[in-house]
Amino acid sequence: MSFKAPRGTRDILPSEIEKWQYVEGVLRKLCREYGYSEIRTPLFEETGLFARGVGEGTDIVEKEMYTFKDRAERSLTLRPECTASVVRSFLEHKLFNEPQPQKFYYIGPMFRYDRPQAGRYRQFHQFGVEAFGTSSPVLDTEVIAMSNDFFQRIGLDDLNLEINSVGCKFCRPAYNQLVLDYYKNKLEKLCTDCHIRYERNPLRILDCKNEKCLSLVQDAPSLADNLCEECATHFSSVLSFLDSLNIRYSVNHRLVRGLDYYTKTAFEFVSAELGAQSSLGGGGRYDNLVEICGGPPTPGVGVAMGLERVILALDKRGFDPSLYRDKRVFVALAGDDKLQHEGLLITQELRRAGISAELDFMGRSLKSQMKFAGKNNFSLVIILGEKELKEKAVLLRDMQNGEQEEIKRSKLIDKIKEKLKRQGKTTEEA
Repeated sequence: MSFKAPRGTRDILPSEIEKWQYVEGVLRKLCREYGYSEIRTPLFEETGLFARGVGEGTDIVEKEMYTFKDRAERSLTLRPECTASVVRSFLEHKLFNEPQPQKFYYIGPMFRYDRPQAGRYRQFHQFGVEAFGTSSPVLDTEVIAMSNDFFQRIGLDDLNLEINSVGCKFCRPAYNQLVLDYYKNKLEKLCTDCHIRYERNPLRILDCKNEKCLSLVQDAPSLADNLCEECATHFSSVLSFLDSLNIRYSVNHRLVRGLDYYTKTAFEFVSAELGAQSSLGGGGRYDNLVEICGGPPTPGVGVAMGLERVILALDKRGFDPSLYRDKRVFVALAGDDKLQHEGLLITQELRRAGISAELDFMGRSLKSQMKFAGKNNFSLVIILGEKELKEKAVLLRDMQNGEQEEIKRSKLIDKIKEKLKRQGKTTEEA
């Protein structure tokens, strides 16, 4: 009997893991620069957390959650997103009593039962940040600027930033009524899901990707014309701050995002290259979510990015992770088994010096070892034969230019560091 990965999941093999490590490395460095600390929450939570936090009328809660009962008959759910989990942790550990704002980031798997397609899986990976404690539009701008910096750094510098204000609990009810009135005589033209949304959460109709519904949304009332003074001022401030940072954006008055907890600012980074799955990441402000989850009134803002979609976009640009790979050294043995002791000793000395190094284990010929080193992009090859062993020396070949020279063992580490420094970053410097 043979087994395969469940539908909607996939293995990330060594041949592509470098892309992930590179992207995650850029994200972690960026978070340090912006003052965000990593948080790791459980992969599953009480089901009620997501029902309350994400919203019972959302597609995520109604259709996409992996929910099960444990042996004590408690209802648990694999996390479909992480904002609600971070809010739960923020409350459980009383971090609202710490100096504000509290700023977190996470990287990890999420789970949604959805139709698998390119860049979209049932187990997928998200990076996100959450910041609590202030309603200042400067913090909205920082989250957007941080996201923009990330995409710039990895070479996705032509994404379109779409931004909108989705109002607040004071101005949104009146807008909901306008949407209800607009669609009242058009219900037969809506998809089945939007019939349900019409009753439960009419704003979600504006987020529908069904072509029938998209054809109607263009003439729907604009939320921008119905914002309260506070929301309008907040949105104007965010746009002003983005202008001062020279961050390009387009205002999309139909952008509402797919989660119920958003208030005021909502935004997405969109790629023209990914078709239906064009959004690489997005987020916004959620000033009522902490209170909804049982905590004190605490404003918040965040962003989340689907890493599968980010890497798919990089692949379409011909991204080569080997350009960012640490320089590596291969130790090739040109002789019998008695060279293995010295080869192993050299390899360990290199590693202890912070240099990535590997040794031949297969007993291959020197020619085959050199082919292996070339095929696997090693930067330098140390060649050790019986002659070199007697003379306490090695041959060092630069795989980039083919130059080869004899180096005394006592000077080997310093010589390799010097060469790797010329070629690029060593592991120690990365």
